[in-house]
Amino acid sequence: MNDLLDLKAYEQIKEILENARNQVYQTANSTMVFAYWNIGKKIVELQGGEERAEYASDFIKELSKRLTVDFGKGFTVSNIRYMRQFYQTFPNYHALRGELNWTQYRLLLKVPNDKVRLFYMEECAKSNWSSRQLERQINSFFYERLLASTDKESVSKEIFSLEPSKQPTDFIRDPYVLEFLGIKPSPELYEKKLEQALIDNLQKFLLELGRGFSFVARQKHIDLDGDHFYIDLVFYNYILKCFVLIDLKTTKLSYQDIGQMDSYVRIYDQTQKGEDDNPTIGIILCSEKNETMAKYSVLNDGKNIFASKYQFTLPTEEELKNYIAKERRLLEEKIDIQ
Repeated sequence: MNDLLDLKAYEQIKEILENARNQVYQTANSTMVFAYWNIGKKIVELQGGEERAEYASDFIKELSKRLTVDFGKGFTVSNIRYMRQFYQTFPNYHALRGELNWTQYRLLLKVPNDKVRLFYMEECAKSNWSSRQLERQINSFFYERLLASTDKESVSKEIFSLEPSKQPTDFIRDPYVLEFLGIKPSPELYEKKLEQALIDNLQKFLLELGRGFSFVARQKHIDLDGDHFYIDLVFYNYILKCFVLIDLKTTKLSYQDIGQMDSYVRIYDQTQKGEDDNPTIGIILCSEKNETMAKYSVLNDGKNIFASKYQFTLPTEEELKNYIAKERRLLEEKIDIQ
């Protein structure tokens, strides 16, 4: 590049323009969302309230026809119905998040539970999810799996707070849903193949892991007095301020797997952890868990080492209900033992 304009200077100017474009897009987007909310409000007012709005198909059809002639696409009958529902679901406009676009709000309207819908709206804004990512999280029951995987009472309080929780147990999912890999369950599935698939779909895997994760390394080599160790995947969570080690197992969880991860965590704390870092977390990602084994091992402490099952298909609502019931029973048993 010309000496008069070095690369650093150009990148700084480029960043100014890109930020300006993003602000223009976000302003235009929030303006249209506000317009759709106002249209929904006006429809409800003209029809005399929410009850009569249910019987206003002729009114909406006529409105759709006229708006399409004057303004073009975007005013189908179904979209106008969404506008009416948008106002009815979010009567307080100031409670909306300006970061979300119309497509994302349409997805939120399909979530029947008010608290769950609020969670997805806040998480979408905080984590900067795309429309496709939001849809995937809703369809994979992200909220329900989060509650099933952690201390129910603390999460129910933390989940809507502005400050994210900083307890490791609140960041561990079980199960992890890896349907985006496009892999079919098979006895011939090897850990190397699973690892490569996760690397190839790293952005989607980070989404499934949750907020605050960044990729550090794969097959991280550690030499300890001549003994060589290789950790499958290493991440860092900037919220927890700690390293997160993931060991992939395509077989059923064993005591050997737990002992190996315990060693990895201890070694990583001694050789890699910085002074300001919190203790390292280890996650064994396996195809099948043994709850009895988990109860009588370091997994039961629930501090730094965890085992989670993975699956290659989205859970059905019935499967999720059964899983939550099972987790609740195990939690009650654990409380009784203590």
